[in-house]
Amino acid sequence: MMDLKPKLRAFVIDHFLFGEANGLKDDTLFIETGIIDSTGVMEIVQFLEKEFAIHVADKELIPENLNSINNLSEYLSRKMV
Repeated sequence: MMDLKPKLRAFVIDHFLFGEANGLKDDTLFIETGIIDSTGVMEIVQFLEKEFAIHVADKELIPENLNSINNLSEYLSRKMV
């Protein structure tokens, strides 16, 4: 399986941090640190669905799946099997 983290990191930096990594780590929690809000969650979902050809079900819209680069990578790995 390919390493998804670089693509996920680039999306978050480009769309939410205005091109500056600002200390973003793979385990940085997006919502708690103010990187994204509820609208940002939906932007991430749209990106995942388009970029990785998956469907994110309503029941999957939980922080354990979408709240950090690590969580996103693990979630995608499970969805893309």
